[in-house]
Amino acid sequence: MTATLYCFGESGNAYKAALTMTLAGFDWTPRFVDFFAGETRSPEFRAINVMGEVPVLVDGAVTLSQSGAIQYHVVKATGKLGGRAGEEEEVLRWILWDNHKMSSQAGMTRFLMNFLPEDKRPAEVIGFMQGRLKAALATLNAHLSTRDWIVGDGVTIADIACCGYLYYPEPFGFDRADWPHIDRWLGNISALPGWKHPYDMMPGNPSDRAKA
Repeated sequence: MTATLYCFGESGNAYKAALTMTLAGFDWTPRFVDFFAGETRSPEFRAINVMGEVPVLVDGAVTLSQSGAIQYHVVKATGKLGGRAGEEEEVLRWILWDNHKMSSQAGMTRFLMNFLPEDKRPAEVIGFMQGRLKAALATLNAHLSTRDWIVGDGVTIADIACCGYLYYPEPFGFDRADWPHIDRWLGNISALPGWKHPYDMMPGNPSDRAKA
């Protein structure tokens, strides 16, 4: 049975789930959620996910939200991307670090800088968030200075979690050229069979709204 991922292309958290499923060979299809028209606040969507967020995975009788939970569901179903025996806690450690220290900063900063009307973009908040993001990027760059992958000797869901926002083209305080080890690592991921850019993997693109 094909699982359904409620998602939209601009969501880095949805991209983590979509990329995990794709690289693991998990059977899924996207269902576009019109976030910018307020769909996640609708009663119909809240009936699927009371948290009012994407991604949401519906896999038969299982409905899951939160990208990390979806990633672990895919690992359990496929036996892939979870790391080797003994690496499980280290994989989890980096997923939790990303959710708290990096994706939270990158996602909010990118939203404030690109998806709010220009006259409502809070410069002081953006500057503060970019500072926090820079600190997280420095941590990741240093970790990757002596290794190809975040945990062990192969790609895991820790890599997919941490890269979730870093392929997006919109400005938010991240330039790959400033972080050579992150740049190399992102190249490792994008070279994997089946990798796609988030705007090619999921429906929804800023250019769609520009045409409206």
